Amino acid sequence: MDQRLSLADYAVFIIYFIVVSVYGYTVYRKRKQDEQDAKAYFLAEGNLTWWAIGASLIASNISAEQFIGMSGEGFFLGIAVAAYEWIAAIALIIVAVWFIPVYLKNKIYTMPQFLKTRYNESTALIMAVFWLFLYVFVNLTSILYLGAVAINGLAGGEYLHVIMVGLAVFALFISLGGMKVVAYTDVIQVAVLIIGGLVTSYIALTTVGQYFGVGENAIAGFKVLMKEAPEHFKMIIPKPTAASSQNDIDKYLTFPGLMSYLAGIWIINLNYWGCNQYITQRALGADLQTARTGILFAGMLKLLMPLIVMLPGIAAFVLYKDGHLPQLVGGKDGAYSAVLTFLPTGLKGLSVAALTAAIVASLAGKVNSISTIYTLDIHKKYIQKEAGEKQQVNIGRIAVFAAMLLAVLFTWNDILGIGGVGGFTYIQKYTGFISPGVFAMFVLGMFWKRTTGAAAIVGVILGFVLSVLFNEYAPALFGNETLLYTAYKNAKGIYEIPFHICMGLSFLFTTLVMVAMSFAGPKVNPKAFESDPGMFAVKPQTTVLIIITLLIIIALYVKFW
Repeated sequence: MDQRLSLADYAVFIIYFIVVSVYGYTVYRKRKQDEQDAKAYFLAEGNLTWWAIGASLIASNISAEQFIGMSGEGFFLGIAVAAYEWIAAIALIIVAVWFIPVYLKNKIYTMPQFLKTRYNESTALIMAVFWLFLYVFVNLTSILYLGAVAINGLAGGEYLHVIMVGLAVFALFISLGGMKVVAYTDVIQVAVLIIGGLVTSYIALTTVGQYFGVGENAIAGFKVLMKEAPEHFKMIIPKPTAASSQNDIDKYLTFPGLMSYLAGIWIINLNYWGCNQYITQRALGADLQTARTGILFAGMLKLLMPLIVMLPGIAAFVLYKDGHLPQLVGGKDGAYSAVLTFLPTGLKGLSVAALTAAIVASLAGKVNSISTIYTLDIHKKYIQKEAGEKQQVNIGRIAVFAAMLLAVLFTWNDILGIGGVGGFTYIQKYTGFISPGVFAMFVLGMFWKRTTGAAAIVGVILGFVLSVLFNEYAPALFGNETLLYTAYKNAKGIYEIPFHICMGLSFLFTTLVMVAMSFAGPKVNPKAFESDPGMFAVKPQTTVLIIITLLIIIALYVKFW
């Protein structure tokens, strides 16, 4: 089977590129006056519809690390990895009902502004600088590198740097138009992403059906997957015993069964969807009902994502296990690319367009957030306080260009070593260390009026220190079996605590310390947010969306528990 793209595939891809570019330019021309309004440029304030918000959230979230990384985890773990997407849908409900009203009522436009308003300027500045470094040197670089490697493999393996520059320029073209252009082009991007992803999953299932003699039928192919790999259709990975294989232990270390649902997976999702400039920015410029509907729409789309990014990985596992996938290279992370080889001419181009849409949308959204934080929270406050609206827009564009240039420079020869650990692992490693402290700081700041600024700073630092302690040193210092955790020997022979459990323990102890420190302060912190119980009330149509989402998730867990 030929993995290279044909002329028809390139034609499909070029059509996708032209459609997105023309539409983006049309949106930009209609809203060119946004250049005179910084908040309109950075946040598209009052201009985004609910469907644009929802589509943009998904397009910005799904990138190469999902297509490649989550498909790889589907190959290795199976349907258990779908928990990241399905729990995200519940997290989005929580964000829509309880987080967004707090942001909008207090006129919060950036996450550093939240910290300055609720705590103090020092906390805001520290976190603004941290987020800039994280977004540029972790998120932006890994998305660009992993995306370029994936597409380069499909294009013949000889054009890595050309593709890298092409992705960067395409994302630059979109992001320079501001948040409105980013969000509305994301509508096309997410449509291409979903259609192309579903086509890939359909072909994967029909291929399984063909090889296993049940005909080219997707439903029959899915039944073959369940029959040939029943362990891949269990949501809960059992805790290892003395008789467990190393493969079973490695699965538990990646996703520790029920313990994931008691600890890390909630911190990952609530921090990502509720305390992340890159994500919340789409909703911060809208009114409450529009923002809520858009976020819940994104939650419903999340229910589809395992079908697109995970199912091809399970199909690859079954085909590989039975000797029908000799083109699989690079272990589990090669699963998605190997499945693409089954696609006929033209459809392969559509799937590459879907992958490109995911990468470009994520890059554009990320650099837009970088420019927003830098311009509004650093440049305007500390460098050029008198900067006018148009100046702020120009500064934001310079920041966009600088961030993308840095990303290209650091991924050109993989200076950061992303290829050595994999993009998905690279992102989780560096964002996961800080997530417990940041989430504790945000959730206590929103919902407990006594939380102090000193407790917030200590929380961020302590959360990081505890994450490093539990992830790297706890087994050697405290033993492999304690009341708090059990460490297991990984494939390298080193005892390790499952990452989700480390996050849960870090969050627990960070929260306890923050609460204890805050009790030393006034009962109501002077900088606490005003809250009104009525602001959390939801309209009937919102309740209906929430109930539908929860019923679907319950049905999925009942089926695959």
